[in-house]
Amino acid sequence: MIIFLFKMSKKEKPRLTRLTAILTQLQSKRMWTAREIAEKHQISIRTVYRDIRTLESAGIPIVTIEGKGYSIMQGFHLPPVMFTEREANAMITAEQIILRNKDKSLIEEYKNAVAKVKAILRYSQKEKTALLSERIVIRKNEENNNTSNYLMQIQEAVTNFKLIEMIYYSLQNEKTKRIIEPFALYSTQENWLLIAFCRLRNDFRTFRLDRIEKIQVLTQEFEAHKITLQEYFEICKEKNTN
Repeated sequence: MIIFLFKMSKKEKPRLTRLTAILTQLQSKRMWTAREIAEKHQISIRTVYRDIRTLESAGIPIVTIEGKGYSIMQGFHLPPVMFTEREANAMITAEQIILRNKDKSLIEEYKNAVAKVKAILRYSQKEKTALLSERIVIRKNEENNNTSNYLMQIQEAVTNFKLIEMIYYSLQNEKTKRIIEPFALYSTQENWLLIAFCRLRNDFRTFRLDRIEKIQVLTQEFEAHKITLQEYFEICKEKNTN
């Protein structure tokens, strides 16, 4: 990879930047189509094919699945990339927002992750990000002090299709024990909400994470629901208008 970089001429610098960006993109998701790569970098499909061949000839283990797209061979990782000043600032801004979040598990895991990212910043960037951290204030909504601590567990249950058993308090303080099939998460006014198929009610329901008293992710899996999040919202919209 290092030899490949030094063989590039000065005229090829813009392409080198794009190739590095494509590599980063390929590592960020399991599979990318040629069209997705072309749209992100504003290049033609033909240029994508040429760039992929260039990366392959440089020794990058790119897996091509006919009719589907490209991915990086499992287990291959590039050394950490350097951040631009704006990218570093965006990260610090996101950190300040998340630190005001009302789920403790998200805050803790993000702090661990961002500490690793900060470790690879240049010294000049570290000074600037530290300054920016002191100059950004995200005001909290003090009206609701309830917090949750289950977001990370629920995220894993969503992606692994694991059943959740929980004790839940409704807004009317009705206590129920439920087994749910977690579907999606969204946030509004600092509160995290879980969309799930409730086996107690035999229908989809929305649960506020700060109303959950106890949770257990079960080993039992459920069959994935054949519906997208957008389709779910469309169904809810229709119900509300009828």
